[in-house]
Amino acid sequence: MGRIIVITSGKGGVGKTTCSANLGMALARLNHSVALIDADFGLRNLDLLLGLENRVVYTALEVLAGQCRLEQALVKDKRLHDLVLLPAAQNRNKDAVTPEQMKQLAYALTKKYDFVLIDCPAGIEMGFQNAIAAADEALIVTTPEISAVRDADRVVGLLEAHHVKTINLIVNRIRPAMVQANDMMSVQDVQEILAIPLIGMIPDDEQVIVATNRGEPLVLSENFSLSGMALQNIAQRIEGKDIDFLDLNAPYDTLFSRVKRFFKR
Repeated sequence: MGRIIVITSGKGGVGKTTCSANLGMALARLNHSVALIDADFGLRNLDLLLGLENRVVYTALEVLAGQCRLEQALVKDKRLHDLVLLPAAQNRNKDAVTPEQMKQLAYALTKKYDFVLIDCPAGIEMGFQNAIAAADEALIVTTPEISAVRDADRVVGLLEAHHVKTINLIVNRIRPAMVQANDMMSVQDVQEILAIPLIGMIPDDEQVIVATNRGEPLVLSENFSLSGMALQNIAQRIEGKDIDFLDLNAPYDTLFSRVKRFFKR
């Protein structure tokens, strides 16, 4: 049976969908079969970030309504055959699906896929309840801002109340210079507030915008990216590997040169 992991935050705009797309792609590159579920009914975006928007024919709602089989609704990635997407419907509200129906979809996918990643919508209403219903594990994505961290803290409590067994933290869009100037919370500050294990920290990166607009996840890019490397490392930690965290305070040129030398060996 595959693992069901929900990627959530509470606050919108912190990078949940970006993390979902990249972690799904990174796990598939590590030779795992991966199914991504877009649980944001009414406002789907995961297909855009994966560059699969033109291949969507059916959605989860058609599956639940019996209008198509689950396999027909799964959009296969054109680059990695072990990655599929179950899209959300854009023309329906978040209450169009029940938690029991989400469980039905997720459990069906675990029979064939190693990982089922659920991209959770913002907020803690019905969309959130649906997304976490089947999950045994959760990744909390937050930025080092007090409003995002407070919302993440609320979500941690809700996940624990729903008996989600494993909850890990991803701190996104870190700006080391601002942290050193005491203008931004540090990763340690965030971790102390939320009191959950850290599984990844991702630096702020303009390449995220470029990758999003192109529908090409960072982990597939041939151009060196610290954020892409951070996401690849998170995927390996999800596998259970002990991977050192990147030193985001190291001079960029020095780290860049070191990585280039490594890949030239």
